[in-house]
Amino acid sequence: MDDRGGSFVAVRRISQGLERESACHSTSGSAAWLGRGLSCVCAQRRDSDTRPSFDLTPAQEECLQRLQSRIDVAYDSSNPEHQEALRSLWNASFPGEELCGLISEQWKEMGWQGKDPSTDFRGGGFISLENLLFFARNYPKSFQDLLRKQEGDRAMWEYPFAVAGVNITFMLIQMLDLQAVKPRTVLGAIFLKLLVENESAFDLLYCITFKLMDQQWLAMRASYMDFNTVMKSTRRQLEREFLLEDITRLEDMPSYSLLR
Repeated sequence: MDDRGGSFVAVRRISQGLERESACHSTSGSAAWLGRGLSCVCAQRRDSDTRPSFDLTPAQEECLQRLQSRIDVAYDSSNPEHQEALRSLWNASFPGEELCGLISEQWKEMGWQGKDPSTDFRGGGFISLENLLFFARNYPKSFQDLLRKQEGDRAMWEYPFAVAGVNITFMLIQMLDLQAVKPRTVLGAIFLKLLVENESAFDLLYCITFKLMDQQWLAMRASYMDFNTVMKSTRRQLEREFLLEDITRLEDMPSYSLLR
């Protein structure tokens, strides 16, 4: 996968019937906005990197480290915790339908590329599974609508739901530059201010992005060959919303209203 949206395998549309401190509370931009808690420190110009970096408060630094520790965890099919999370995702996705095993043809119903979902987590890691599970548990109506492709006039060949989710995790990590020691973009700096207010901000942003991507998909009347184009359009819209001066929490983003 790459920061343009990643690779995926097209699948035919599922039928309609199946078809870091206590300050971390649970649950290119505006200088005025950045002034409320983030200050830009212009890095010394080098041939290899002329981007600025941003000072962090201790709370922001700790929150970033906690998120990075999640990002660094690869999916391990032998880890009982990871196995249980995968089972939980199935149960949340298809309540009442028994799963035959962690390796099963049933997983294709969810939009994995094959019968073993673990092979699709390489690009997104365990956090991409956590993102999907957070979405299923906190916004079940939106989750089910996307899983079963229940909204809009859709293409015969649709994006695979689960693999698209892994692509979204990867895209957000790249867009926000979350693997850097400190933010090197305005978007990353803004996100850290949101993260210190809500430790689940990355998971919530994931849900918003998934719904936004599907909205863009429908608006563009896209089919599987258009997936990367849709992802680029989704990223541009997220960037525009992040830079609005009145965004002090993710719930203020216009696209948040898509969730239900």
